[in-house]
Amino acid sequence: MHRIRKRKCDRMKKILESLFYLFFPLLIGGIVGFLISGSIQYDSLIKPPLAPPAKLFPIAWSIIYLFMGISYFLLMRKKDYIPLEKMIYYLQLFVNAMWSIIFFLWKWRIFAILWILLLDFLVIKMILLFYNSKKISAYLNIPYLIWIVFATYLTIGIVILN
Repeated sequence: MHRIRKRKCDRMKKILESLFYLFFPLLIGGIVGFLISGSIQYDSLIKPPLAPPAKLFPIAWSIIYLFMGISYFLLMRKKDYIPLEKMIYYLQLFVNAMWSIIFFLWKWRIFAILWILLLDFLVIKMILLFYNSKKISAYLNIPYLIWIVFATYLTIGIVILN
């Protein structure tokens, strides 16, 4: 009886851990979105060519965060990941979350350029590390890299134009 209860507990722990890996990026994105919602003012900024409408950002980020969560979930299912992968993943997620606060809430626009360049570097590093361990985890983050490189262009353009 004790062994059965322990197996159920272990199974439940594994399910909760998997859900955490899958949805943590979405949770972080939602929290940041809530924190900055009153400070965004995207429509009042002069934007560079190719700037998308504000409505596109929550859709794009939701998809990207979901892919990010899936990629990390798949990586963590692999028993021989390296701790550096885990550290870079959470570090880039933190830098990602803080960019919105730096740019929209605090309006430190020039600093936001440096911050997003750091994010670009960390995401490239993360993809390379993931590629060495679990290629699909790296591939799932390519849309993320493309989006933040585009966000880097938008950030620099907005700073120059405003």
